[in-house]
Amino acid sequence: MGWLFLFAGGIIKNALGDVGTATSYDPPYTPTRCNGNEVDQFPSGNLFISVSEGLWDNGAACGRRYRLKCLSGTRKPCREGTIDVRVVDHCSKTPCPSTILLSNDAFSAISKSQSAKINVEYVQL
Repeated sequence: MGWLFLFAGGIIKNALGDVGTATSYDPPYTPTRCNGNEVDQFPSGNLFISVSEGLWDNGAACGRRYRLKCLSGTRKPCREGTIDVRVVDHCSKTPCPSTILLSNDAFSAISKSQSAKINVEYVQL
């Protein structure tokens, strides 16, 4: 997944993440497959995601944290930087429209357009 480099002064880790697609999804965000109607499952800033089958891992994904970065999309939708998000749900749409569905707040933090489908890099924290 990543490369580990040794040098005289220590260790540098070059983390290379996985690449997938992301879209936004609208409220209501409860109930979730992870914690039902519990409000405290949502991190501050509402930076949370719902994941597709490939990341769901039979429910083991609940509570996992990922760092996301927008890579590309139509009409230059990406904002600079990364965001840290928490998995709170499983994508219930069939087929799921993307690898990761971001809350509206999370999507706005990395994309300039709410309706875009973007390419993202994600690394589990």
